[in-house]
Amino acid sequence: MRIFILVVGAGLLSVVPATAQDAAAGEKVFAQCRACHQIGESAKNAVGPVLNGLFGRKAGSIEGFNYSAANKNSGLTWDEATFRDYIKDPKAKIPGTKMIFPGLKDPKQIDDVVAYLKQFDSKGKKAEAVPSGIRQASLK
Repeated sequence: MRIFILVVGAGLLSVVPATAQDAAAGEKVFAQCRACHQIGESAKNAVGPVLNGLFGRKAGSIEGFNYSAANKNSGLTWDEATFRDYIKDPKAKIPGTKMIFPGLKDPKQIDDVVAYLKQFDSKGKKAEAVPSGIRQASLK
């Protein structure tokens, strides 16, 4: 019986729940990015381009920002997978980029900053979070 309990207990400990993306935590992670990038309704290009409406946007396409040739010619469109790969090591994803950030290595921080960035549309308007129970109820 003890062996059974140990086996079941070990099995339960090996089940690790997926970590949810946390936009509030992502805002704190984004503090590292604020030295170069702005986001929100009053955002302007700075050392780096505005990050409003990042996902779905072609790399090197923000009007008025002087991108590196590497970024402009990368052929990338920012989706979650591309951004996740890029933010781990920008110079590896786009050799020749002007971005000097060494990258985020912690997958949870990447999850959280993705959740934070996804809140902003192309005009910098922040979408209101809707609890999933309310969203599901409204679909019925």
